[in-house]
Parts: sequence; structure tokens; C-alpha cells
Amino acid sequence: MKQLMLDQLAINTLRTLSIDAVQKAKSGHPGTPMDAAPTAYCLWQRFLRFDPKDPEWLNRDRFVLSSGHACALLYSLLHLTGVKAKGASYPAGERLAVTMEDLKQFRQLGSRCTGHPEHGWTSGVETTTWPLGQGLATSVGMSIAERWQAATYNRPDYALFDHNVYALCGDGDMMEGISSEAASLAGHLKLSNLCWIYDANHISIEGSIDITFSEDVGARFKAYGWNVVRVSDANDLTQLSTAYQAFLDTEECPTLIMVQSHIGYGAPHKQDTAKAHGEPLGTEEVRLAKEFYGTDPESQFDVAAGVVDHFAANFGQRGEKAHAEWQKTFAAYHYQYPELAGQITQMQQTHLPQAWDFGLPTFTADGKDISTRESSGLVLNTIAQRVPWLLGGSADLSPSTKTELSFESNGSMRQIGELKAGKPTSSDYFQADNYAGRNFHFGVREHAMCAIGNGLALSKLRPYVASFFVFTDYCRAALRLSAMMELPLISIWTHDSISMGEDGPTHQPVEHLAAMRAMPGIMVIRPADANEVVEAWRVIMASNHTPACLVLTRQAVPTLDRSKYGSASGLAFGAYIVADAKDGKPDVLLLATGSEVSLCVAAYEQLKIEGIKARVVSMPSWELFESQLQDYRDQVLPPAVLARVAVEEASTFGWERYTGCAGAIIGMQSFGLSAPRKVVEQHFGFEPAHIIKAAKAQIARHVGSSSHHKSRLTSLKSLE
Repeated sequence: MKQLMLDQLAINTLRTLSIDAVQKAKSGHPGTPMDAAPTAYCLWQRFLRFDPKDPEWLNRDRFVLSSGHACALLYSLLHLTGVKAKGASYPAGERLAVTMEDLKQFRQLGSRCTGHPEHGWTSGVETTTWPLGQGLATSVGMSIAERWQAATYNRPDYALFDHNVYALCGDGDMMEGISSEAASLAGHLKLSNLCWIYDANHISIEGSIDITFSEDVGARFKAYGWNVVRVSDANDLTQLSTAYQAFLDTEECPTLIMVQSHIGYGAPHKQDTAKAHGEPLGTEEVRLAKEFYGTDPESQFDVAAGVVDHFAANFGQRGEKAHAEWQKTFAAYHYQYPELAGQITQMQQTHLPQAWDFGLPTFTADGKDISTRESSGLVLNTIAQRVPWLLGGSADLSPSTKTELSFESNGSMRQIGELKAGKPTSSDYFQADNYAGRNFHFGVREHAMCAIGNGLALSKLRPYVASFFVFTDYCRAALRLSAMMELPLISIWTHDSISMGEDGPTHQPVEHLAAMRAMPGIMVIRPADANEVVEAWRVIMASNHTPACLVLTRQAVPTLDRSKYGSASGLAFGAYIVADAKDGKPDVLLLATGSEVSLCVAAYEQLKIEGIKARVVSMPSWELFESQLQDYRDQVLPPAVLARVAVEEASTFGWERYTGCAGAIIGMQSFGLSAPRKVVEQHFGFEPAHIIKAAKAQIARHVGSSSHHKSRLTSLKSLE
């Protein structure tokens, strides 16, 4: 009886803390925390394996709140269970991840209780969630990561990786398409360590979900290959415990627990209404709800005596004991398998193995053009041989994106430098019967692929995902979260421009470079040739806290003669001088990225024959360039040189920052067209002759605007 009373007291404390946080903030979502408190309590108190003293223990169970709007519930859990703060976002010294003051400052500046959960800011938040469905798809990545780590590193008597992944979701999550993508793949992969908990309260912002959502969710998930368990009453801890145990006992597939609940449970006038969803209850309704729970209706942020100790005696002690036992196991494992233990440590610390970049290829200007997707595939395979936790795949396009790992990954790898084109064997693919594979088939699921990649990165693996660049339209929400969480997800996008030709405007990205560059915190790199690709991978692999967007050509491009032109190592600076006037004082700057750099080089050589001094600047990464000191940027793009031509087979949007309003931009003002590549390029002016014409017009326009140009006025005035 005492145990039941403590259970109910803890559940109601979770509810009232959540209600009070929302009410004080005058903003938030109280309804779901009120109905889902028993569901979350039962999981955390009786099943979740998590050490509150070390929320980053690598074999902890993961709890993902996909219904991020219900975050007051998660913050209340973190506070009551005594989860400690850990990470660079916290000042030095011991403190709770979420203090009472944080709860009181819910949704206010500086509080650890932000409006939706933010990974990296609040310890115990496993992933940033929102939009709906993102947490579910990310949890699939976490589940895959555990399966891969277990298959790769566990040994007899050494179960270093055996944790489970839980995700709490709601009706909105189930409506989002990304959830279906992720659930389908999870069922195919038989991820039995994955449990989604569906808090079915049947309410969305517009009212009852009956107006939009009438499918049989359980039947859908059974069709996906999931085990489906139903709980008829969210307040029944016995039913909930039975459901969680059913998940633990299921070994062949993931589990969906469908929990029937009442949003705003206990609020007499707002229970089961949309009014309980996205706004504070109001003073009177809060008082009545607390009376229903049997708590003091006048108190605020009250933690009843015994609640914290109750959590510590169950959740806390269970997690601390499991962690201590794991540490002993890992110490013995380290003694017996020092190389594997070293890999695990490097992985967790986001360090790269020594000499990880040994043997990276150097490409010669031998006249044999090569696409940047092709050279990237060779570089990727070389690096993957030395970084065992570099893994990934494509949304059904790996043969086109050149992202298959084709070396032998079972311990008999070819020597660095001996990589040859080949087809991976079945043992190299991650599948339900082989969780050690490093190649992934994501299927035609671009959005879920990127969110799954986030889950892999959150588990400290080094994942890459790939597709055609135009399909970033389907991925932006997940990529945006990569940037917000500072995850080093590598996204590889090929078929990067209108030069892909015959497939036409539906497949030809135009606005996509501008869109990706507009996103804070992501590093976009569009290399000009094979050697820039090599340098791009050097930068990407060394970046531990920045997602990379590698944009690559389908068509073959020339390999620049680096004995004649600037070193490709300049890519690390974002922009660098490829070719210059002999005296270093150009009349015109030719700026480009990707395949258009070689067009500018061709134009430069013709201008040089005509006695016109030009400078070619490759600008593969605006983000890297903007991070350089102003002196360097001015050296590359001298402010005094106003005659500028930017060339890029994409939207002109944004180039004004480098050309100025009076500069010329050869780019796209429309969608592309369906025709052979050369025809498309010529139609839109992507050829040296057009660049030369624009350069001469720029010189004629700006000549005389500086003392440097005045000295050349006579010799150049005949250009027009």
C-alpha cells in the first residue's frame, strides 16, 4: 500500500510541476504531461537503465521525447531523479541538470528548460525534438547504433552494448510521414531493442483527431512487422509494467505500446479538449486539477516529502549499479581486447585514429576527367579503412552517389593504396541477419535517412548519408536539427546542378545551394575537382561539431594541374586563389564553385592571351571562408578590385556579398531544362566565352574607379 501511495505521489508531483512551469511561463503545453506522467514514471522508475550521476554513460538506455511539446514532463523527471549536469554547456562545478530554479524559469532566457528539448544544452536530453516525428526517426538511428556496436565490439562474456531505446510519441507523431518511413525500416531490420510508446490521447490543436486521423495504427504497425501491445488506461501501472516487460521479452522485432490516455487528465473543464494542449490551464483550472490529484491547491512547485528518495531508491540505485558493473566489465575487456577498447574510447571522445588520413589519393592532371562523386567514393573508401566507425549509405542511390564501402570489412581489408573498384558482398551490409555491416540500405526514405543519421551521430558513430542534391527538399528538418545539435553528420549530395542534363528541371537543383547556405551551423562544400574533394574530406573528418554538406558532380570534370595552379589545400580556408595575374594585381576577379571553376580557368587563360589580368578564386565553402580573418579574405578578394564575375550553376541568390551590387553573376534565374548536358550549359551561358564577355564588361564598367585601374584605362578602353 505504501509503495502504491508513493507511486501515485510521484506521478502527481510530475503533473503538478509540469502544470506550474507552464502556468508561470504563461506558455507551453500542460495536457500531455498530465496524461502521460504515469506512462513515463513507470518506464523510468521500473525499467529504464540510466545512471543519474553520469547521463553520458555509453550503455545507458535512451529515452527520446518525440512529443517535444511535452517537455515540461521530461524536465520534471530530470529534476526529481537527480540527473547531474554534464557537458560543456554547464559552468564548472556540480549541479543538477535541471534545478528547481530552471523549472521556475521554464521557457525563459538562460533556463535549461527550453520550449522544446535541446540536446547539448540540458543533460539528459538525448536529442533535440521537433518537428513531430523527428524523435521517432532519430530513435531508430540510436537503435541501429546499438545493434552495430554490439555486433562489432561485444565478445563472449563481454556485453558492452546491450541497451534499449524508448521513444514517447503522440498522435501528431503518428501522422507525420517521417514516422512511417522510420517504422517501416525498423520493422524490416527487426530492431528488437526499440520501443515506441504511443500516448494516444486523441487530441491535436484543431480538436479531436477524428477530423483527420481514423486509421488503425496497430494494424499499420503489425504490417510493418512490429509487435503491438495495448494499454487501455494510462493510469494503470500494472498494465504499463506488463507492456514494458512484453517489449523486453520480444526478441525478433521492435515494439509499439499503444497507451490510451486523456489529455489534461484531472482538469475538470479542459480534460479531453484541445484547450489542454497548447496553452496554460489558467489559475482556477490549475487549482481544481490539484484538488483532483489530492495535492495542495495553493502550493506551487511543491515536491512532496519522500518523492526524491523514492526515485533514488529505484531509478537511481538501479542505474548506478548497472553502470558500476559495466565499468568492471569494460576494465576486463580493455585488458583482453586493448585495440577494440581503444576504438570504443576514441569513438566516444570523437577522436580520430592515428594516421587516419594515410594513403589518401593524389589526382594528377592527366587529361582523364573524373566526376567529384567518383573521386569522393575513392576517398571515402580509403578513410573508412582506417576509421572503423565511419559507416552509412544512401536512399536507394548508392551506385549513383558512389557511397558504397567496397573494401573487405571483415578484418582482411586491402592495404591502403590498393583500393580497387568492387561490389560489396552481402556481409558488408547492415541487415537483420548481420548487424555488423557498415553499408546501409535506407530505401527511398530520404527524410528518415537523415534523422536516422542524427541518431547514429548521437551514439558517437561517424555516419554519412547520401542522395541526389535535389532531394534535400525532403530532408531539411532533419538536417536543420543536425546543425542545431552540432552533430558531425556527413551528408553527400550528388547530381549537383543543371549539368546533370536529360532528367530535366525536376532533377536539377537550382535553389538548393542557397537554401543550404542559409542554414546556420552547417558547412556546405562544393569542390571543384578531385583534389579539392580530398581536401574537403580532410576538413570534414576533422570537424567534430559541425554537420557537413558535400555537394558533388555527376559529370566528369577536369583535374586542375596543381603545379600550375593554386594548391587544393586552400579549400580548408573556404576560398583561395587558383590562378592570378603575374603581378598579383588583377583587373577582374572570377569567382566560382564546383565544376564552374574549370570554366573560369579556361576563361582566365584566354583573357591572359588578350593581355587582360584576371584572378580565379575557387570558393568551395562560404562558411569556411567567412570564418577566416578579414586580412585573409581581403587578400583573396581585394576590396579595391570592383570588377567581379561569379559563376555558379545555381540560384544567384547570395552572391552579391562577394560581387557587390554592380558585379556580374552568371547563374540561374529559372529552373533548368531537359536536354543533353552541353546543350543545357550553353543555353544558360555556362561556358568560357560567356564568362570572358562578362569579365570584359565588368572591367569596362569599373575601370577608372580606382587608381590601380586608372593606369590601365588606355590599354583596356577598347574592350567593349
